[in-house]
Amino acid sequence: MQNRIKAYREKKNISQGKLADLCNVSRQTINAIENNKYDPSLKLAFDIAKILAVKVDNLFLSEGEIKNE
Repeated sequence: MQNRIKAYREKKNISQGKLADLCNVSRQTINAIENNKYDPSLKLAFDIAKILAVKVDNLFLSEGEIKNE
């Protein structure tokens, strides 16, 4: 699953480490999610969206959305 977490995180000037701390996960977890190597749990996805002040729908892209971008 593709995502826009890095773009939103950088827009808010939040490091991977800070986002990880706020989500109670490791920085490596955030890195893996941003690099599409790990799909977060539903809870973690909503936690990230809340911290970045965006809808979870705006963070993650379905296959159809990827092709249309």
